[in-house]
Amino acid sequence: MLDGPHPQVPADLAQRAAEHGGRLLRRRRFARRLVLLAAFAAVVAFMVWAVTTQPWQVPPSETTPPDSW
Repeated sequence: MLDGPHPQVPADLAQRAAEHGGRLLRRRRFARRLVLLAAFAAVVAFMVWAVTTQPWQVPPSETTPPDSW
């Protein structure tokens, strides 16, 4: 099997492989930045919501205490 004729390898194979790898790295880097940006936006939105609504405070009572005459 190895003694047979070897197929011709394109002359620009290494250059095409390097370009393909570069494209993959740029896509992954873009996707990672997009996910980090979305996570940062979610944290900021949560912080703004928490500061404006203050969910840790006890809500005001809806009923008044009875009159003690």
